[in-house]
Amino acid sequence: QVELVESGGGLVQAGGSLRLSCAASGRTFRRNAMGWFRQAPGKEREFVATINWSGGTTYYVDSVKGRFTISRDSAKNTVYLQMNSLKPEDTAVYFCAARPWEFSGVSVDGSEYAYWGQGTQVTVSS
Repeated sequence: QVELVESGGGLVQAGGSLRLSCAASGRTFRRNAMGWFRQAPGKEREFVATINWSGGTTYYVDSVKGRFTISRDSAKNTVYLQMNSLKPEDTAVYFCAARPWEFSGVSVDGSEYAYWGQGTQVTVSS
């Protein structure tokens, strides 16, 4: 059974930092592209960041460029999202996702991801 489990969320003041982790179990995701998405109350799910299978290609939504960094440790089957200079508008539930095994390239389209975690809450106070 494939499972993605996010951790690292919490409450932080504006300007602070958090690092989210996404641990995969049930199979290796070494060849899968991975992504982070978020959903704020009353809003649709939004793409945040994606990374290809090797870690050599990353892509971010404009609103987080220069503040967030996605990375992966394939040996640990884990993907990270380092979030710096957090803003109140970053408040949301953050979800980790994995593309199907044969798709190693990045994607900003949530419908192209096959596996999803349960999410972790990030709250940024002003």
